[in-house]
Amino acid sequence: MLNGEFGAGTQKAMELLVAIGDAYDAEKMIPISRAHAASSGQEGDLYFVELLADGGAKCRVPTSTNPVYDIKYFHRLFDVPKDEAEVARRVMEAYKRVGAILSWSCVPYLSENIPLYGEHVAFSESSATPYVNSVIGAYTNREAAQSALAAGIIGKTPKYGLHIKENRKGTTLIDVRASLRDEFDYTLLGYYVGKAVGYGIPVLTGIPRPPNTEELINFCAMSNTSGAISMFYFPGYTVEASKVKEAFQGDTPKEKITVTDKELRGVYEELQTTSEKADFVQLGCPHYTLKQIGKVAELLNGRKIREDSSFWVCTSATAKLLADKSGYTSTIEKAGGHVVVDTCIDEPCWVAYKQKVGMTDSPKGAYYRRFKEVRVARLQDCVEAAVNGKGR
Repeated sequence: MLNGEFGAGTQKAMELLVAIGDAYDAEKMIPISRAHAASSGQEGDLYFVELLADGGAKCRVPTSTNPVYDIKYFHRLFDVPKDEAEVARRVMEAYKRVGAILSWSCVPYLSENIPLYGEHVAFSESSATPYVNSVIGAYTNREAAQSALAAGIIGKTPKYGLHIKENRKGTTLIDVRASLRDEFDYTLLGYYVGKAVGYGIPVLTGIPRPPNTEELINFCAMSNTSGAISMFYFPGYTVEASKVKEAFQGDTPKEKITVTDKELRGVYEELQTTSEKADFVQLGCPHYTLKQIGKVAELLNGRKIREDSSFWVCTSATAKLLADKSGYTSTIEKAGGHVVVDTCIDEPCWVAYKQKVGMTDSPKGAYYRRFKEVRVARLQDCVEAAVNGKGR
């Protein structure tokens, strides 16, 4: 492969992986069973995937894709620049040519590309890497879109980092004394922990009850946005360590941090860039699950989004199909909202909102925002803001 015997595209993928392996002093390459490339409808991603596709490369293991956007849907609503749309079209076409799974979802580990415990994989995307390592117990490094795609093409990755058991031990003890009433509190906790730890493996004690899927997804996404958290432990709840001592592999924590409701309130206040009325609400960063879409439908049932606002729920094609069948999509649309697939807040299709005030329940969405100002709040408050302008 490195010598070009399998084509120019495969050679480029192998060159990248060898360079990464050399940089980390990896002793060898190891097989992987699957990959997830954090694709986007942007120039940097386009360059690399077309380079491999034009060179005839094909994925050797299942390789799913991150959101770009539904060009036809958004062009009916917004004046998306033609050059931006062309980049997105070419990205999607190139991933098709390399034989990737065209999932266009940031939560592939829920349906389209699910690792098993102990598998070695190559996953990029902020929620995916810590979820795969911590919740599922598979092995992946914090890949870039390019390195994950290269691994999917080759079917291997360099053996370094979190592919080695000794490197998966905790670094920081987090004593959680906050209430953690719902998934929004887990978003704030994740954002705080990521910012406080930076780069490391936090071990959190004091989690009051078993967290649900949505709470775990949001903790993963936020901690790997404000920081670089590729893995964490909730001893007793996550799979690799039932006790704190196991999580640290017998070592003493390098640092201890206490988190109370005060710290979470501080994160909430820090995330607000304005108190102005929101022009629109955007949910689903990471992509909303079917359960979350159902909650939105429940809150909007029989109500109407105000005329000077708009309301968006981003989700995967899989979740939307089930939402359609369950009647959730029609309820949201009757209220004046949109349920959209294949996209996220960090895509050029939202150009119409670049001078607007947005509201979201996602600190990650606030961090990546393509709009002027942002308010971050619980789902219920986002809905109230869209309906009557009174959300906190």
